[in-house]
Amino acid sequence: MKIITEATGLHRHIRDDGSREEKNVLENVIEFADIIQVGARNMKSYGFLQELAILTKGNAKPILLKRGESSTIKDFLLAAEYLVANGNPNVLLCLRGIRTFEEEKFQRYTADVGAIAVLKKESNLPGHFRPVARDWLPEQCVPCGMAAIAAGADGLIVETHNDPANALCDGEQCVTKDQLQKIKEDAEKIKALIH
Repeated sequence: MKIITEATGLHRHIRDDGSREEKNVLENVIEFADIIQVGARNMKSYGFLQELAILTKGNAKPILLKRGESSTIKDFLLAAEYLVANGNPNVLLCLRGIRTFEEEKFQRYTADVGAIAVLKKESNLPGHFRPVARDWLPEQCVPCGMAAIAAGADGLIVETHNDPANALCDGEQCVTKDQLQKIKEDAEKIKALIH
């Protein structure tokens, strides 16, 4: 991964799930990743959050904290505060779809775009949004992402692959390089209009 990063200039984003099957797994992730992602299911793993914050406090490695699908905004902010209080102030908040009463055939998760404004009011941490095809129907991803930018999101978390249909994992939620470029251009236009 380090060689690829040096060759392309792209940042390494690694998700750590808090499991400790092998010794020093977290330490290796911290050493080689540019950003460490705490997935939505581990947002409330307070022992893991504490260990991660303590281990990254010396190098202040950014931690991308994803909101759990059924977590309140208060739960989300408290999890972020746990990381900050334990030594790492470089927390990036990542909103995604949340569980509501909608039928899965319409939308698996509901885009809580309104939460962005609340995060901006209640926290000084940067807030990002993750519009992915696994959470919504493909035709909903881009509009949800653009709505998030219009609501004040600092950025979008978008997975990309040169050939999503043949990706080894998560291909259904990846966009192509051309799609990513269009998303970036549209987001920049909206930011210029709104902010």
